[in-house]
Amino acid sequence: MATETPIQEREAAFHDAWACGTRIEDVLVRECFEAPTALENQFILRLMGPLSGKRILDIGAGLGESSVYFALKGARVTTVDIAPQMVEKALSLGKRYEIELQGIVASADNLSLPDGAYDFIYVANTIHHVQDRDSLFAQMSRALKPGGMFFSYDPLAYNPVINLYRRMATRVRTADESPLTTRDIDLARKYFSHVKHREFWIAGLLLFLKYYLIDGVHPNQDRYWKRILRERRERLGWWMPLRHLDTVLTRIPLARWLSWNVVLWGVKGVA
Repeated sequence: MATETPIQEREAAFHDAWACGTRIEDVLVRECFEAPTALENQFILRLMGPLSGKRILDIGAGLGESSVYFALKGARVTTVDIAPQMVEKALSLGKRYEIELQGIVASADNLSLPDGAYDFIYVANTIHHVQDRDSLFAQMSRALKPGGMFFSYDPLAYNPVINLYRRMATRVRTADESPLTTRDIDLARKYFSHVKHREFWIAGLLLFLKYYLIDGVHPNQDRYWKRILRERRERLGWWMPLRHLDTVLTRIPLARWLSWNVVLWGVKGVA
């Protein structure tokens, strides 16, 4: 990997500390895709279809939940993260589930990967940590097979409640991250065809307010975006109508940009 910038060094150090402070038995693999609150990943899985035999590049794989889940579904997975301890944790998680992953330590915007090697690229909660997004999309396009697809999800920049949360959650997020804007969606269209987006979480964000106001959990005490994966359907009776309301709100042209997260996907054109 090329020499890291100061920002990349900070990102790697932060995520190494996260990996070292997480027990392997506490990593939520199936919940990451199957919990009632895992809306983005359930949507992405429907777009992907069957995964058996697919080659998947998981960029910014973190603790390895997604890499292991895809491998359990029959995919051949390469897990990439800027933090060496995150890659080690992901490989250890794979051994715990008796599957094999290929692990690479690299920054998302400086990948040394073979051309046209992957059917799918998956990028979860990573693009908003990347400074050179033009380079990231270019390398993703290069690494995909013709007709291959990328899938990503990241936070949007526009919701005032989430922006307040970010200002409060200073210990569980990095200072250099930058949520996505419509410019990032336009940038993806520079490298991919049929780029589409779908937004998630507007009314459903009341779950975050519950954690803070009722449960008394400060944003620095727990990562809310991980906490939601520990929720069970039987405890979410009050929240499920909000989830259904969001299927309407996130289709309204202006309201949709107040969502917490956006899923992006696109296709590498066939030459």
